[in-house]
Amino acid sequence: MDLLSFRIWNFRSINDSGSIDVAQITALLGRNESGKSNLLRALQSLNPAEGFKPLNPIKDFPRHRRLEECKDDTKVNSTRWRLADNEQKELIDILPRAMSVKELEIGRYYKAQRWVYFLGLPKLEFEENPIKEKIKKIVPAVQAASDKLGVDAKDQLGRAVAQFEVEAAFIKDSMVWAKKAINAVDLLRRALTAVDSKLTDKQLADIGWLKEHANFIVNDDECQAKAREWAVSKLPTFIFLDEYPELKGHQNIAEYLAHKKSPSQLTDGDHNFEKLCKVAGLQPEKLDELFNKNDQESRNQLANRAGAVITSEIKRLWKDRPLKIRFNLDAQHFDTFISDPNATYDVEVNLDERSRGFKWFLSFYITFAADTKGGKAQDAILLLDEPGLYLHARSQSDLLAHLKDDFGNQIIFTTHSPFMVPIHDLDAVRTVSIDESSGTTVTNDPTGDSRTLFPIQAALGYNLSQSLFVGPNNLVVEGVTDYWILSSVADYFNEAGRMTLSQDLTITPAGGAQKVSYMVALLTSEELNVLVLLDAENAAKSTKNDLVKTKLIHEENVVSVLEAFSANPPIEADIEDLLDPAVYEKLVRESYVNELKGKTFSLDSKIPRIVKRVEAAFKSLGMDFHKTRPARLLLNKMASDPKAIITRDTADRFEAIFAVINNRLEKHLTRNNKPFRS
Repeated sequence: MDLLSFRIWNFRSINDSGSIDVAQITALLGRNESGKSNLLRALQSLNPAEGFKPLNPIKDFPRHRRLEECKDDTKVNSTRWRLADNEQKELIDILPRAMSVKELEIGRYYKAQRWVYFLGLPKLEFEENPIKEKIKKIVPAVQAASDKLGVDAKDQLGRAVAQFEVEAAFIKDSMVWAKKAINAVDLLRRALTAVDSKLTDKQLADIGWLKEHANFIVNDDECQAKAREWAVSKLPTFIFLDEYPELKGHQNIAEYLAHKKSPSQLTDGDHNFEKLCKVAGLQPEKLDELFNKNDQESRNQLANRAGAVITSEIKRLWKDRPLKIRFNLDAQHFDTFISDPNATYDVEVNLDERSRGFKWFLSFYITFAADTKGGKAQDAILLLDEPGLYLHARSQSDLLAHLKDDFGNQIIFTTHSPFMVPIHDLDAVRTVSIDESSGTTVTNDPTGDSRTLFPIQAALGYNLSQSLFVGPNNLVVEGVTDYWILSSVADYFNEAGRMTLSQDLTITPAGGAQKVSYMVALLTSEELNVLVLLDAENAAKSTKNDLVKTKLIHEENVVSVLEAFSANPPIEADIEDLLDPAVYEKLVRESYVNELKGKTFSLDSKIPRIVKRVEAAFKSLGMDFHKTRPARLLLNKMASDPKAIITRDTADRFEAIFAVINNRLEKHLTRNNKPFRS
């Protein structure tokens, strides 16, 4: 069965959660203390792996409500399930009238009792007319047969059919009618046999229909009870995890085997060691046997193979850096060592001394690889409370991919991390909110206050920046207005058949000269190709020096706007200075037409850089200038009247800077397509 939705009532912070849709992977997103964990715990109580038990009203009933409100039959949860094809067939075998049932609901009360509804189950057929019609056919037929008998036999059969007519008569209570009708048919059949009276096959079929219909009604209650038991037996167990098992870096094989002889002595560490051996393909008994035979070579070969198996999986799942796992056997001691083959010093460190995040990730992988593949959690629904809490942001994304790609289980998890939001499957995100009057509630569409929605907003923003502004070959520019101007001119030149920016480049705005280094570091860490286009002014010069000194990028990969000027270049220049000054001034006047109305607006030609001249003019008028406004207007005009923007000198300058950038990209790709260069 697949879980389609669930709803929680009367549990801790929850009065009524509302219906919560469930996908293969479902994320419950909410701020701290919003009741996310309570949702999972209440759902788990439907069929916990530890066994089905009554709930404790003192502990579990909402504390802002009077305890006497909680009864044994107070509802806690309701779940909706879709049946697989083979399950539908099994259900029909048990409950024949469930032909149209494809979904069912199962819920629980505070007492240890569940309820089951079969959705789409047709009403039990019990109508007055068909029953009366059958009786009207049967009674005359028997009376006609009795006329052919002797006096005594005729009287005997006459009394029997009269009694039958009374007992089998329709009444509204289907169960009472069915029991009386079965008895009436049996009496009539015995009477017919006693006098050796013969009826036609059609007449006998009418009697048979009445008995069969009555039996169907009588048996239906029992069939429904069996069907409900069957449905409960098909429930997956719910495994709730908030404290995740931790593997130990040091184990003693002899102690483990001694504990295994008395299962009550097995510790959590023993169970986790057992899972590690299962996933790695090791048998502690075999290792002990080889130790007793003094066959150290075979033991080492087994340990080496096991380490290679785990290492290959961890390399696939743990993207932070390629770590190597080695198992070391020293007498009965079993140690797990971790090393980084790509590090300057390839030092092995015991698992116990690794970071909390990596230990958590390895433990999670080992535990669930063992439990979901032939283990107790193979068909379970996993309820994970804040998984990956100790992981780096990128590792959280890796964990999310691991949950999606490597598990056949349905998984419901809580989080408040942007990097655990399934951004490419936002239909699987549910938002959890809480307020004083309603308690914890859940919406299937992203709604809530700013704190609740922040992880989604952050995830969307990060994804947008990655998809919109990042490619394999990137030209980093200082700001979004640089991006608008360059991209619009490049598109126009491309359509006009002029020298344009390489189609292989993605223009990526950094958000200011001070943030260029951070953007370059982010992109180069992903091993992407990066060029940088900087303005010609002091902040940009400082940025270039930082980029080159820290070896984030090769000096030739940094392009200056000044390289667009073939003769008499200015001392300083921005992207806007590639435009004709008169054109830019016109854009400013038009985009600020209302604000400048009735004011004298003039630019000081002695100030370098057109944007700085405009800023000074606005300041003299007591106004603030935002260069995004003329840049937006430029975008519109490039789409409707590009010749009003692109003069001959402007075209020459843009073609020149495009040629420089394209040439630097070609040299970079030829020289070394890796971003880092010493």
